Amino acid sequence: MTSIKFLLPYLLWLGLAAPFAVSAQSTSAHVSGTGPSIIPEPLSIQELRGQFKINVSTTITFDTGDNDLKAVAFQLSDQVKKLTGYSLKVSAATGKAGNNTISLTTKNAIDSLGDEGYTLSAQLNGVLITGKKANGVFYGAQTLYQLMPVSLKNKAFVELLIPAVKITDKPRFGWRGMMLDVGRYFYSVEFIKKYIDNLAIHKLNVFHWHLTEDHGWRIEIKKYPKLTSVGAWRNGTQFAHDQVDNNPHGGFYTQDQVREIVAYAKQRYVTVVPEIEMPGHAMAALVAYPNVSCTGGPFKMLVSWGIQKDVYCAGKEETFTFLEDVLSEVAPLFPGKFIHIGGDECPKDRWKACASCQERMKKENLKDEHELQSYFIRRIEKFLATKNKSIIGWDEILEGGLAPNAAVMSWRGTEGGIAAAKQLHDVVMSPYDYLYFDYYQGEPYLEPKAIGGMLPLEKVYNYEPVPAALTAGQAKFIKGVQGNVWAEYIHSQQKVEYMAFPRASALAEIAWTAPSKKNWTDFSRRLEKQYQRYDDRGIQYAKSAYNVWQTAVIDTVANTAIISFKTSSYKPEVRYTLNGSDPGINALVYKRPFEVKLPVTIKATTFKNGQVVGAVSSRSVFIDQHK
Repeated sequence: MTSIKFLLPYLLWLGLAAPFAVSAQSTSAHVSGTGPSIIPEPLSIQELRGQFKINVSTTITFDTGDNDLKAVAFQLSDQVKKLTGYSLKVSAATGKAGNNTISLTTKNAIDSLGDEGYTLSAQLNGVLITGKKANGVFYGAQTLYQLMPVSLKNKAFVELLIPAVKITDKPRFGWRGMMLDVGRYFYSVEFIKKYIDNLAIHKLNVFHWHLTEDHGWRIEIKKYPKLTSVGAWRNGTQFAHDQVDNNPHGGFYTQDQVREIVAYAKQRYVTVVPEIEMPGHAMAALVAYPNVSCTGGPFKMLVSWGIQKDVYCAGKEETFTFLEDVLSEVAPLFPGKFIHIGGDECPKDRWKACASCQERMKKENLKDEHELQSYFIRRIEKFLATKNKSIIGWDEILEGGLAPNAAVMSWRGTEGGIAAAKQLHDVVMSPYDYLYFDYYQGEPYLEPKAIGGMLPLEKVYNYEPVPAALTAGQAKFIKGVQGNVWAEYIHSQQKVEYMAFPRASALAEIAWTAPSKKNWTDFSRRLEKQYQRYDDRGIQYAKSAYNVWQTAVIDTVANTAIISFKTSSYKPEVRYTLNGSDPGINALVYKRPFEVKLPVTIKATTFKNGQVVGAVSSRSVFIDQHK
């Protein structure tokens, strides 16, 4: 029997409904292809005639006595300095703003835009940014930054030309988050600050800090010093399937460093939400303090990934004493409302065999180990309430009954978020199939090692966080969205950035922009300038969106195939060859699907300004006569 032999991964992502359904670029009637390149897209933008010129004489003013606005003004001045080499004068407003000023104010703000909304008016004589609160003004300043020209190859501008516009803007969701897993791999204080900076320019406002894990405890707890002297270090790291590098790895953040990072984030209107994992993902703590396990150990630090059977013992009082002591030191370090307590992937094997856990179940009239986990989470919630904190956990905390005031982060698809919202609990949507940024973003043979999965940029962008299964009333409990960067196979800060960006730009638009304003084609256009900003800021972002996905529809009778190409870039110039050589500037230009005789090896890549900007994709298409 004749069969087709062609590597054709991710056909569903390509959206093939018919043989000729894939083209190089989709279009939209209302997208002009021009205009400012602001990400996330504002609620309303009106383009006017003319420009405002920022020069060495321009002054940034702020409301007298408002230290928060003063801080925003100096941050904006620093952004200008990186583009021009000079700092703008910053001064308190003494009355009506004069010419050649950038005015920051909370006066006469539009209440309906909320605390994070703003208006921005850029006209010939100056710029006015108004917000109800300083964080709204801060976001207006980030928009102004995106209206500035991009400095390429360290070019400095004598003046910055700002297009005249009127913008009215506010976010769709209050929780616009990104997570970084430092438990599996430790990253420096300096990199954490850079990560927060990069969230802020995207108008993301939550940094979820995954601080504890089976493979490392990363936060100093003074009452339990072995958590970091023992639990923060291991003898190696798994870097591929069943392969360990055997290079010691470790590190932790002192409480003073945590305070420094939290204060740094606060200046950028980013709330830091710490995660202290329980009852599972606790091996690093159990190595240090085996008495809070069911078996008593001994344990050793892990160098390979995988879910562990040993978890905190839910039957021993000393477990809760230990965790309450830990949380008593954690809570004051983080002024935000929430502490993330994990709650995911907790095997019940040890609890089933543990006399203390079984006695606890009998005493509390719990019917199974799922209800024992619910008891565990409820007890932690009750304790944290005494510290004026609320809990949020992964959607497994629904099992056995949801704690009364818990918020749920839905990661195993959308079902957990739907269930929690129907119970009138707050929800942050973070489904792995749309928002796990440790997944591949291009074909694996062109990408660095990832944990698996396939999450191209366009798939991220097209995610809708509010499930259709919810009523309007229930939908109000969807408080936001979050992208997650898990570090099993991310062992450098450069790779963190590669995996996170530009997918964080797509996340930002999901989180901020009204659905009616979203448009993939225009987003891909605006992303071209965002890439230049990334270059300016030294972000080691992925260029996978330029890579060419090849699709073949084979005619086994004629021994031919129709070949289609697709990228996730704006108006790509794709060049290809049919002889197995890498495409150069004189290679064939792709305009529409084309027919080839089989067998053939096709190589394709994307060019921009005469230079290759994507990896070279390669496909061999033939009919396998042996099947």
